[in-house]
Amino acid sequence: MLTYYQSTADPSLAFPALVGQVEVDVVIVGGGYAGLATAMSLLERGAKNVMLLEAQTVGHGASGRNGGFVFGGFSLDNAELIRQLGLQQARALYQLTLDAVQRIRQRITQYQIDCDAQYSGVLLADWFRDERALRELQRLMQTQFDVQWDWLSREQVRELLVTKRYHGALFESNAFHFHPLKYAQGLARQLQGGGVAVHESSAVQSITRQGAGWQLQTAQARIRAREVVVCCGGYIERLYPALARAVLPIATYVVTTEPLGQRLQSVMRTQAAVYDTRFAFDYYRPLSDTRLLWGGRISIKDRAPAQVERLLRADLVRVYPQLRDVRITHAWSGMMSYARHKMPQIGRLPNGLWYAMGFGGHGVAPTTMAGELLAQALSGQGALPPGFESYGLPPTFGALGRLAAQASYWWMQARDAWRR
Repeated sequence: MLTYYQSTADPSLAFPALVGQVEVDVVIVGGGYAGLATAMSLLERGAKNVMLLEAQTVGHGASGRNGGFVFGGFSLDNAELIRQLGLQQARALYQLTLDAVQRIRQRITQYQIDCDAQYSGVLLADWFRDERALRELQRLMQTQFDVQWDWLSREQVRELLVTKRYHGALFESNAFHFHPLKYAQGLARQLQGGGVAVHESSAVQSITRQGAGWQLQTAQARIRAREVVVCCGGYIERLYPALARAVLPIATYVVTTEPLGQRLQSVMRTQAAVYDTRFAFDYYRPLSDTRLLWGGRISIKDRAPAQVERLLRADLVRVYPQLRDVRITHAWSGMMSYARHKMPQIGRLPNGLWYAMGFGGHGVAPTTMAGELLAQALSGQGALPPGFESYGLPPTFGALGRLAAQASYWWMQARDAWRR
């Protein structure tokens, strides 16, 4: 089954597989947001002779399957970021993600990318009837990060979201949501128009150091490059072991309902996207055609659509029982790449290979940030900012690590239930 995004994106957009022998300055492996953003930031700096290689189609992985939320921050909790790095570095890294949100807005406008952008903000809804925790988070964001998240009372929330599941909420007005695959396609279209060689169906089979440069091999092509950037995320598999062993591929699930028309007002009276305060939170948003997109859960299993529909329908009805009879038209899953430390992995190996991965479930802005930082470094305009190098590439221990991640998720689910 196609995802909703695939069924509503441009079906005619395609890029040829790479064939033959070529030589380029920079080759980027991976056609998701990190790879696209790196190529775009290079193009905007006037770089020439850049190539982007994608094994499947542009946005095939998490970049074209996600919930479509665009906001600042990382998968790592902001308070924990301060504890680990200190306030100055934590503020600096968080600001980079806010800059990335603005950069995405700018690119949508500048390149006229039709991606159903809805600039109505994002609501963080209180699941636990714990006003104190939300108030503390609001104060943290205002005093430590100079970011204003507006407080909404339980009564205000229930005017917007027709459910008794939530209490208060925080509203992030600078955040927005969009069609992630259309955005990825729009970037790729702009890259091709700007002279970047974009190739789909061009899975890289090997990357080897060769003198002062690199050699990459696909099924039909051989590429020599001065610089290589690997941006493969949850689909890196065995491509480059030094990177692959530092990534934990984790699945998440998404469904969309049939168009609800005026019935959507019986559920949501806002165009904002929503997530809640549980560790195992739901995330959802209204779509431009009056459907409701609903996502959630974390698992090591990439489940079939029927299983995803069954699980998420139960989650949806728990919040909005008035949609008990709604028809689900699309259901899908996809793999995200997590690092053990929950921070992006952005850097350069001792042998000179650049990489950007490990964005977890909070990757739209951080992948854009990564592309800007890598392009800046590749262009000789500055080193990567301090902070990221302290996280590095700790091993995830393969199948054992995935089992540990699943056990941790179950434990956090149990903790959510206890708090409730």
